[in-house]
Amino acid sequence: MPDPIAFQIGPLVFRWYGLLIVIGALLGAWVASREAERRGIDPDHIWNALTLVLLAGILGARLYHVISSPAGEMAGWRYYFIEQPFIDVTILGRTIPFPSALAIWRGGLGIYGGVAAGALTVWWYARRHNLPLLDLLDVGAIGLLIGQAIGRWGNYFNQELYGNPTNLPWGIHIDLEHRLPQFADLPLSTRFHPTFLYESLWNAIGVVLLLWVSRRYADRLRRGDIFLLYLIWYPLGRFLVEFQRPDAWKILGLPTAQWIAIVSIGVAAFLLWRRHQRPPAEGEVLLDVMVKRLPRAQRRALERKKRES
Repeated sequence: MPDPIAFQIGPLVFRWYGLLIVIGALLGAWVASREAERRGIDPDHIWNALTLVLLAGILGARLYHVISSPAGEMAGWRYYFIEQPFIDVTILGRTIPFPSALAIWRGGLGIYGGVAAGALTVWWYARRHNLPLLDLLDVGAIGLLIGQAIGRWGNYFNQELYGNPTNLPWGIHIDLEHRLPQFADLPLSTRFHPTFLYESLWNAIGVVLLLWVSRRYADRLRRGDIFLLYLIWYPLGRFLVEFQRPDAWKILGLPTAQWIAIVSIGVAAFLLWRRHQRPPAEGEVLLDVMVKRLPRAQRRALERKKRES
């Protein structure tokens, strides 16, 4: 079975869960910086904002998880604030009490909380540095999908985010101590749906799709459309994945994540339709933004071609 610890240097323990989040964030930021440069934004801003956005996203994602009430698990707001508000953590040979709500290395991040907190941080950063918010949200959405696709593999090493029993060849084994109560009595040979893998693959496909759309339809897209497409693509996949989440936090009989997905898809689709019902404002079309980055001769050639068409 997978070992949640990647390696250890003296008293420092490096877990796969945290390492994969960092790796995903770095790769996502690199791609986002390249996309930002295509839009005329200094890529250094992406790297400068990365730490703030990452910290805010992790805190927001953890808050979402902590206040949730998963089915069939001990973890939930009662666990973190009433039943076991502190855990023992050993640092440099000394054991100290640590708030269990902040122990993210034990798993438990709700991506919707992370997206909300990250988007608010991007809004603040854009205002502080007088940057185009819609462009930052667009490139950030692509980087975020990359981070999600990679970060989900941390769930594999923690033996979490798995689905119902299956006989499919790609089913995974789950140790007894990591099983939900309803699966505790099943044979040790039982395999389960790798729900984390389904979501990871969906996100990876989304990265390719958004990058392709941003280039193929640059003459039709408007700044902010890629972010709206993210708010449709990811929630759609999450809605489907929730059918393989036996531990889902439910409201009125439906997983909370599915409620959020329905609202997100509906609002984003409406905004896409609405904003394309009116003529674009000057500089709103994505192609016009990228053309400004080209040498003068190429810009004139494109403008001439556009007039001829």
